[in-house]
Amino acid sequence: MNLRPNLPPIPFIDLAAQRRRLGSAIDSAVSRVLNHCQFILGPEVRAFEAEMAAFCGAKHVVTCASGTDALVLGLRAMGIGPGDAVICPSFTFCATAEVAALVGATPVFVDVNAATFNIDANGIAGAIAAAKAAGLTPKALIPVDLFGLPADHAAVAAAAKAANLLILDDAAQAFGASYNNRRLGTFGHATATSFFPAKPLGCYGDGGAVMTDDDALADAMRSLRVHGQGSDKYDNVRIGLASRLDTMQAAVLSEKLKIFPEEIAARDRVARRYGEGMADVASVPTVPAGYTSVWAQYTLRLPAGRRDALAASLKAEGIPTAIYYPIPLHRQQAYKNYPVGQGGVAVSEQLAAEVISLPMHAYLDEPTQDRIIDAVRRALPR
Repeated sequence: MNLRPNLPPIPFIDLAAQRRRLGSAIDSAVSRVLNHCQFILGPEVRAFEAEMAAFCGAKHVVTCASGTDALVLGLRAMGIGPGDAVICPSFTFCATAEVAALVGATPVFVDVNAATFNIDANGIAGAIAAAKAAGLTPKALIPVDLFGLPADHAAVAAAAKAANLLILDDAAQAFGASYNNRRLGTFGHATATSFFPAKPLGCYGDGGAVMTDDDALADAMRSLRVHGQGSDKYDNVRIGLASRLDTMQAAVLSEKLKIFPEEIAARDRVARRYGEGMADVASVPTVPAGYTSVWAQYTLRLPAGRRDALAASLKAEGIPTAIYYPIPLHRQQAYKNYPVGQGGVAVSEQLAAEVISLPMHAYLDEPTQDRIIDAVRRALPR
């Protein structure tokens, strides 16, 4: 039974609110593309790549058709393939491991930190050992900046350097966040992100990008995204794929990027109020000193067995929730036969049983925040 029958349901992510704010600007941007009809790699794509590079500080931005393709392009450009091990966390979306398998390599799972949900750099050595025991050559590491918070990139870089691993950062949920006063996009050898509509910086369809300071990697990825072309489209020097960001999506993203800093600040205000309102009834996420988050998700931890009751109680009041992620990758059907690092993935197992995410977006006003906070407090014992 809805305890607040006169209140409308709350959207988990309110894309319509942003659309209302940007309506005329988006319409004009799309109209320009419709008028010049350069729908593939048109001028808006080049313009957005330059704008994005300036925003994050990367030398090169190579846009593509999706965040998954961004990871594939990065691994392919790095020469990762059969016989190679790609180390990645188990507590993440499947695309992080999927891309390793797609290029013929083998994902090897490592645990995450219980406080940040991000890769535990202390487990990387154990993952390397497990890879070697399986007859694989450890070649690459994909840290994930989960839920909008950067991984500990200094610790990750140190572990990777010690083992001569290439780093492809998966910033699909965290583009716009910073680590030690540097925005994501310049850590590791390359950084991949996604413009899926629900992401903090999302387009009106699928899209992605890879950022790098490496000229050779950027050139290889630009070739790979267009069938591996060389001097022209009939001189193919690599086995590539068709993975270009549509010109209309680039036009949309350029308009969204203009307001992105304001939206990041708004998300942070929501997260702060959530934390202040719920810290005494649940384990709320925190941001370590020197980090910023874009709060792709706002995720609570609850003692095992309480999550379903909270979700049901909030649903009855028109408040949606989501679970990212109920099954860690090492237990999913497609990935359960891949190696797990020495030391195991106990934290990933625990988080999968305890996490629940609340509505989060830049247009969540304070009365709606209070409605969510109050409903959570009513539902959880103190």
